Amino acid sequence: MEVKLWSDKREREMYENFADLYAIIKATEKLEKAYVRDVVSSSDYESESLKLIAQFKTLASTLKDTVPSVDRFVDTYKMDCPAALNRLVVSGVPATVEHRSAAAASATTSAATVAECVQHFITAMDTLKLNMVAVDQVHPVLADLLASLNKLTILPGEFEGRVKMREWIGRLSKMGAADELTDQQARQLHFDLESSYNLFMAALPNAGS
Repeated sequence: MEVKLWSDKREREMYENFADLYAIIKATEKLEKAYVRDVVSSSDYESESLKLIAQFKTLASTLKDTVPSVDRFVDTYKMDCPAALNRLVVSGVPATVEHRSAAAASATTSAATVAECVQHFITAMDTLKLNMVAVDQVHPVLADLLASLNKLTILPGEFEGRVKMREWIGRLSKMGAADELTDQQARQLHFDLESSYNLFMAALPNAGS
């Protein structure tokens, strides 16, 4: 004997939508696992993932009154699909797009910090060229430079320029604010700044290309 799940056309459509939602979540879970296991190529994964996400968004919008919570739907039907929930509900974009966005954001941040470092190097060297050699004139610009260098994760941990700036800041901290660098000290600091700047530029990725 056939058991009907619905009593009218509207109920039938609702259950068909439930079945579609169930299928999309299951398909997304399988796709995520396949991508992680390298069974599917990045391009195939991305196109399929985009299609499933679009279908999910359309269906979720249609079912917003009957399925206010996708998490609850998953619990009700005892679906073990954490990767699908993350992709469809939390992220909303394929993993490949997420990774590209993260890499682009990181590159943008690094580029901005590199520009900041360059500016601080130039400011420090210009300060000495203008004969501004008092501790309270030199210390702040070196501190700004060191802070920028510390933010740049692409540099080696014991980058020589960073070490030299630390040493100079330590030396200046022991002097009075109105004390001035001797000609010899100013010349040495300028030399250290110039050599550190050259090392800095050489340490940047693709600097030589």
